[in-house]
Amino acid sequence: MASTATADRIPTLDVVRGIAVMGILAMNIVAFAMPFPAYMNPVAYGLESDADLASWAFSFVFIDGKMRGLFSFLFGASTLLVIERARAAGVSAARVHYARMFWLLIFGLLHFYFIWFGDILAAYAMAGLLLFFFRNCRVWTLIIWGIVLLFVQIALMGAGAGKFLYLASAIASGSTDPALIEAYDGFAKGFGPLSPQALADDLALGRGPWTGLVHERLIEQTFMPFMQLVFMLAETLAYMLFGMAALKSGFLTGVWEPARYRKWMLTGFAIGIPAYVALAWLLFRADFTPEAVFAYAMAGATPFRPFMIVATAALIILATRRGGWLVDRIAAAGRAAFTNYLGTSILMTTLFYGYGAGLYGSLSRIELWLPVIAMWLLMLAWSKPWLDRYRYGPLEWLWRSLSRGRPEPMRR
Repeated sequence: MASTATADRIPTLDVVRGIAVMGILAMNIVAFAMPFPAYMNPVAYGLESDADLASWAFSFVFIDGKMRGLFSFLFGASTLLVIERARAAGVSAARVHYARMFWLLIFGLLHFYFIWFGDILAAYAMAGLLLFFFRNCRVWTLIIWGIVLLFVQIALMGAGAGKFLYLASAIASGSTDPALIEAYDGFAKGFGPLSPQALADDLALGRGPWTGLVHERLIEQTFMPFMQLVFMLAETLAYMLFGMAALKSGFLTGVWEPARYRKWMLTGFAIGIPAYVALAWLLFRADFTPEAVFAYAMAGATPFRPFMIVATAALIILATRRGGWLVDRIAAAGRAAFTNYLGTSILMTTLFYGYGAGLYGSLSRIELWLPVIAMWLLMLAWSKPWLDRYRYGPLEWLWRSLSRGRPEPMRR
């Protein structure tokens, strides 16, 4: 499919990964460009027109969580491939795997503390520590484990939503209990508009020097990369196990008959799209209160997200089966996904933060599609020419070399 593919690669994986790394930016751009509550709640910041609301609705239904989920699927599949190839080569699969996870954790922590707070690599590395124990499981065993973990995630989110709604109801009914108000404010902090002073502080930080941002992450958010894992481990690991199952079953290798992919695509979208549209409508009717955002956008979406992820993967595989120049470009972007992911963080933070162009808080939601599309074009432009000459993307080569304790051959 992709002309740059080497003999040991699975082109379909690269294509789906390419779409995923491009799609992740379509959601992350809000967190790059605006105060964080805007990522979860459109009325928190950047909602200036009906076009902005439509942009949020489109992203909520088709992008939010789906691209991250695809990335998690592919991480599980790729991890299994690395383990199997190490075993086939007669080297210690455990040593190879855990070396990769160690260096991925280092990359993730450096990314979080010194580039951008929205890192997912550290969480992937820590979740990946558990993947090795599932390497020999059969397809249905992996699926069952994934479903169990999803129910754990649903229970966690449901409990949180119930507590949040209880606090909101108690305060709305007139309760002045300081403990209840403090608990509600703690819940609402990341899900609703900031106070005028908090907003001014956030904008000043984003538009300020690099040292201020680093100080905030190193001192005020020291343990954030580890704490967030508590809330996302079950779901993230579930998706990684589903990715392993999808690789073993042939789903992610593109070998299924088209009719089978269409069945999974149509079923997934038939369940997922109406559910997400209903959740968006409920959010709109609730005026995007913090408790509604948590209940509908986080807890309510959790059971339906896997259907959308699988359907999206099936759609990508169907749409790219015949290859072509654009598919080749997307596959190359997927082969260099690690470089594209971290490179996007470097370029977007330079564009928005004060040590660069200083556009933080300056663009509305609909305007954010301009840098998104520009970054997509850059990914498609550089990845294939580079991989026509070199075996790996720059950061893929560094990660591989560090994991193996020696410089890997770079030129073709």
